[in-house]
Amino acid sequence: MSRPLTPLALTVLRMLCDSPMHPYEMQQRIRDHAYDQAVKITHGSLYHSVERLAAAGLIEPLETSREGRRPERTIYAVTAAGRDAAQMRLAELLRHPAEEFPLFGTGLAFINLLSEGEVARLLRGRTVALEAALAAHQTAHDALLKQGLERYKLLDQEWQIARLHGELDYVRGLVDDLDSGRLTWRDDEVQIRCHPRPRPPRHDDKGAP
Repeated sequence: MSRPLTPLALTVLRMLCDSPMHPYEMQQRIRDHAYDQAVKITHGSLYHSVERLAAAGLIEPLETSREGRRPERTIYAVTAAGRDAAQMRLAELLRHPAEEFPLFGTGLAFINLLSEGEVARLLRGRTVALEAALAAHQTAHDALLKQGLERYKLLDQEWQIARLHGELDYVRGLVDDLDSGRLTWRDDEVQIRCHPRPRPPRHDDKGAP
């Protein structure tokens, strides 16, 4: 593959490094190991990724079987080229910070399009959502630990929990700064143009038709 492996393609190769399997089994194992919390996966995208990897020679079909009226299921195995590609891509992901553009960063960049009060209200709502997400991830992480899953298989969840903790602390700090007036842009030109302050009534306006 000329382009770098996508996270989903790397997931498929990782699954097949355990043992040969068909895409349906991959999907089950991905859910069982909570890999779908680290990689965006849909039924269609998984099968498409499998087809692309096979066309590139990174995985190969071993056998195709059919049970009753169910569709045919092809079992795939990783090739030597696929193992090499997975290891190289993983090394890149771990060593080099990727330039990412999270949507929250976009919102913060243009925050002065809204008033301080509106932003504080919205960020309070974000803290509620972050608290809920954090609790859900922590619950899932603890449940997998109780099932006996080794810590190295849960490092992606640890990182997600740490990221949510960091974002939650940051957003709470922003709300405090907005409420206290330590953070303000009420005199910013963009804010004034987008939300002009109401003009106080003049004396000659009284009684005007």
